[in-house]
Amino acid sequence: MSDLSSFAITRKWPARHPERLQLYSLPTPNGVKVSIALEELGLPYEAHRVSFDSQDQLSPEFLSLNPNNKIPAILDPQGPGGAPLALWESGAILVYLAEKTGQLLPTDAARRYETLQWLMFQMGGVGPMFGQLGFFHKFAGKDYEDKRPRDRYVAESRRLLAVLNQRLAGRSWLMGDDYTVADIAVLPWVSNLLNFYGAGELVGFADFPEVDRVLRSFLARPAVQRGLQQPATP
Repeated sequence: MSDLSSFAITRKWPARHPERLQLYSLPTPNGVKVSIALEELGLPYEAHRVSFDSQDQLSPEFLSLNPNNKIPAILDPQGPGGAPLALWESGAILVYLAEKTGQLLPTDAARRYETLQWLMFQMGGVGPMFGQLGFFHKFAGKDYEDKRPRDRYVAESRRLLAVLNQRLAGRSWLMGDDYTVADIAVLPWVSNLLNFYGAGELVGFADFPEVDRVLRSFLARPAVQRGLQQPATP
């Protein structure tokens, strides 16, 4: 039986199944990257909801696992060498899970680095830019009279979508026939841009048919559908 009692986070979110990987998250674009990967890989896990409404992410227990107070984070009782591993940052978690299982990341060195390139493209560009656009379009930013900040992020989001559209032309996924962590990182953010931020018309999403095609394939995957619902609403 795995013993996770030395990790303070388990005092706030007790592990009912301590032998399983513990996920601390919310169904946000960054959060569902990890739950989708876990579902795709078939790894047993236990999902714990970190409520922003009650500022769970600022609790001492959560900060003991992730001092950057962001979701998602994981606690794997069977980490490298059989010792528990606490890990945060969604991109790092995706790489860890892929390497742990030997799936979702090519073993060929050149293709592996190319996949990581597209993962970093999401981490450094798609996520931050789409997130800023969401703020200025859906949330408090929409009340600003000066629309130049919003328009800056609209233009940058369109540029990033154009990069994706060009890459996906003639390909099933970002790495061709190989479905990888890069797709799991990028496509939840595209879905969020359209379905949560409601910014499809604003960015002219109809101009990016290749992105739309691949997004539809992604959202049709059973593991993606399950992962998008984790952690479940109480």
